Amino acid sequence: MTERIKTPFGFASTADEVIAGVDLTGQRAIVTGGAAGIGFETARTLARAGAEVVLAVRRVSAGEQAAADIAAGIGADRVTARELDLADQNSVRRFVDGWDQPLHMLINNAGIMALPELERTAEGWEMQFATNFMGHFALTVGLHHALAAAGGARVVSISSSGNLFSPVVFDDLHFAFRPYDPLLAYGQSKSAEALLAVEVTRRWSSQGIWSNALNPGAIATGLQKHTGGLKSPKEMHKTPQQGAATSVLLAASPLLDGVGGRYFEDCTEAPVVTERPADYAGVAAYAVDPGNAERLWTVASDLIAGPRRSQGVDE
Repeated sequence: MTERIKTPFGFASTADEVIAGVDLTGQRAIVTGGAAGIGFETARTLARAGAEVVLAVRRVSAGEQAAADIAAGIGADRVTARELDLADQNSVRRFVDGWDQPLHMLINNAGIMALPELERTAEGWEMQFATNFMGHFALTVGLHHALAAAGGARVVSISSSGNLFSPVVFDDLHFAFRPYDPLLAYGQSKSAEALLAVEVTRRWSSQGIWSNALNPGAIATGLQKHTGGLKSPKEMHKTPQQGAATSVLLAASPLLDGVGGRYFEDCTEAPVVTERPADYAGVAAYAVDPGNAERLWTVASDLIAGPRRSQGVDE
């Protein structure tokens, strides 16, 4: 058992604090869902530290406005917006095909939560799994060449305490048999995002690519539009700047050099738990299990290959 990683930062730390003194000049970052919430704060903080940042967003107009707001705030024009709809594999493919530079930081931040009714993509995939995991999986794999070319890169996956609601149910990923439950579907997708970090590290760390997952905490954003807002106690709520702190730590802090396959919350590696705690802290053992991670990668690769073959695209 490896020792849990701790940092000088904690619950109340801000993104600006965890990156103080770090110079990201010459580095490139992609932040999915970077037009609002903690994605916006993550992008703004990385840009302020000198990085060139691309906001990968569904609505380009919103992304362009966010980029302009960041530029005005930092006095530098280092942020752009590009279209990316994670629920649309063709959109992911277009984004990947249009990327031709080394990539130092990929922050898989965008997500949806607790859709009240079962929705499916064109492939028949359950929408939360498709958006939160499959879109980011395809994006990460598609950008592998760019990450490897950076000579040191990090992939950050935004999970949540939702991982404690459900493991990845391999025999029924898309609720073909189980009655649909909004939070179970959300939990499955967030467990999958944590597992992505485990397998990226196993497969690619020898190429200088490391990946970790995190729970940003309770932050009031548009994510909770289907849940009626935050349900956690007020003393557990964070500002967007505080919510972005762990993302920025994992993306850019030298404290995490050579660290991967782990799950963080409040800027510290979270404990692995075998039952759901009352305070919803920690990460479920199934969400960081190497066997689950390897299996999920294989399943996801097969899911993506199926539509491509049906469209006559060679792998």
